[in-house]
Amino acid sequence: MSAAGTNGPLFRRLALVGIGLIGSSVARIARERGDIAAEVVVTARTPKTLDRVRQLGFADRIEADPRAAVEGADAVMLCAPVGAFADIAATIAPHLAPGAIVTDVGSTKQSVIRDVAPLLPGGVHFVPAHPLAGTEYSGPDAGFTTLFENRWTLLTPLPDTPPEAVEAVSELWRRCGSMVECMDPAHHDRVLAIVSHLPHLIAFTICGTADDLSDESRQEVLKFAASGFRDFTRIAASDPVMWRDIFLNNREALLEMLARFTEDAQAMGRAVRWGDAAYIEDKVERGRKIRRSLIELKQA
Repeated sequence: MSAAGTNGPLFRRLALVGIGLIGSSVARIARERGDIAAEVVVTARTPKTLDRVRQLGFADRIEADPRAAVEGADAVMLCAPVGAFADIAATIAPHLAPGAIVTDVGSTKQSVIRDVAPLLPGGVHFVPAHPLAGTEYSGPDAGFTTLFENRWTLLTPLPDTPPEAVEAVSELWRRCGSMVECMDPAHHDRVLAIVSHLPHLIAFTICGTADDLSDESRQEVLKFAASGFRDFTRIAASDPVMWRDIFLNNREALLEMLARFTEDAQAMGRAVRWGDAAYIEDKVERGRKIRRSLIELKQA
């Protein structure tokens, strides 16, 4: 098992399975810094993506077969949509090196542990992780080296995961610019349901509502879009397969937060209907306070 050190690369070989925004950013950072991995190997589902990675030049080696990509790797990072993790784990598990560390970047952690952990052979260490960084763009062209700077990465290690494996993954993310914290997987999924998954669900829904308007109204929505609607369209431009998998794999927590939001939205609607100015003003002020807090924490 690799352990975080002060000199030289953390890992001999880092295999990235999937190469979208997060994976390609990690690869670019590893190439720029030189102290994350001596070799970065990339595999992806389509030849088109692999050809683009070859053109971009941020991988030391490119493999069409994920089994070949992970062979001999002391670190394997799953960067595909979480719905694909079970099939990926089943494919690569027999080819993982003893002592290898497997980690991921998925937005749901209970489902990742459910789908991946039982398939890994003994002696392979699993450290689930979730970098809280992203944009609405996807694919190997979307990555950039400053994506993770001053952003959190949450680790949800299993109870029997060796501390050295957790520290190695923590150090990988620190070298990428992240702040790192460990969290219980169920707690992670509840927190992300409100701070990430519900806002995306709302954005997709609002844009869908606008798209369902009559042709004339829809054109006016696009023509006169104010900053609020434009912000929703930015979020709604995110990868549909990734977000489909996130919603379905964090179903319970997302539906709980959606129910709470629906009750609050109905209460706000009643306040508007009955002219409850004090209620409306209080809600707006609480939103302003949250925004100020984010700015103070440098997370805005």
